[in-house]
Amino acid sequence: MKSKILEFLKTNEGYISGQELSDILGVSRTSIWKVINQLKAEGYGIESVSNKGYRLIDSPDILSKAEIQYDLKTTVLGKEIIVYNQVDSTNKQAKKLAIDGEKHGTVILAEEQLEGKGRRGRLWKSPPNKGIWLSIILRPDLHPSKASMLTLIAGLAVVHTINRYTKNQAFIKWPNDIIINEKKVSGTLTEMSSELDVINYVVVGIGVNVNTTDFDDEIKEIATSLANEEGKSFERALLVKGILESFEKFYDQFMVDKDLSHLINEYEDNCINVDKTVRVILDGQEKIGKAIGITKMGELRFVQASGEEMILNSGEVSVRGLNGYV
Repeated sequence: MKSKILEFLKTNEGYISGQELSDILGVSRTSIWKVINQLKAEGYGIESVSNKGYRLIDSPDILSKAEIQYDLKTTVLGKEIIVYNQVDSTNKQAKKLAIDGEKHGTVILAEEQLEGKGRRGRLWKSPPNKGIWLSIILRPDLHPSKASMLTLIAGLAVVHTINRYTKNQAFIKWPNDIIINEKKVSGTLTEMSSELDVINYVVVGIGVNVNTTDFDDEIKEIATSLANEEGKSFERALLVKGILESFEKFYDQFMVDKDLSHLINEYEDNCINVDKTVRVILDGQEKIGKAIGITKMGELRFVQASGEEMILNSGEVSVRGLNGYV
């Protein structure tokens, strides 16, 4: 009901009375009043005037279920949303919920993570009320060997969303880091529970530095935020909705053939590595060559100086630019 009331407040230019809301939603005016007070407590500026009703005058930058589900254009993703103020990590919570049977498409969000992780166990700083820290529970009918491609789909969804709202173009650094001006603004961590040939669940965790402005010395040369690059703050709920809508679109395309056949061009157009000379670190050894694209399985096609082409799996290698991170 809260989502519906918020929708009416957002779409009405003037006042809407408690009686109107009561009649539309089929609940008592007391119930409406209680929800209005809940929204006020969450930071919404709602003006209440006798004989007129309620009018929304200001919305806070919060990641509430009601805020995200308002005008969310998805069929499955985000129909169930669980929001925490503070957690160890959204991926850990998502895995617990998945084990307990939480359904496909459930989204877990937190205002702050204390133990956020990136690839290879690296710490991901997740300060409160500044970024997007979310995880999606998926239960795809897919062989476990293909689950890693969901990481690329997440990267594609994030870059597609960011580029709708920024002047500086964002790119994917294969397989899933999102880069603006050669610094990392977002990353993805995909984890899976499976048996021999059956996936029990996949958790896709996405972190986006949105309104963070300060970074620790050890990462400030390679990390950034949308706010730092654009010189303004962003409405995080709007970005979350964009990510979920884009992810569902690309996920549905992926599940048709259960590979990236129909997404290769889209991915390569947004990948900063393609047609670039890069350094590949494989088994402790460095190779220099050119990244020429990806395969339908999401692997990187890499041509060595000798002319020999290698197919690289994201779990086995690190890819860097000639002179730095990109």
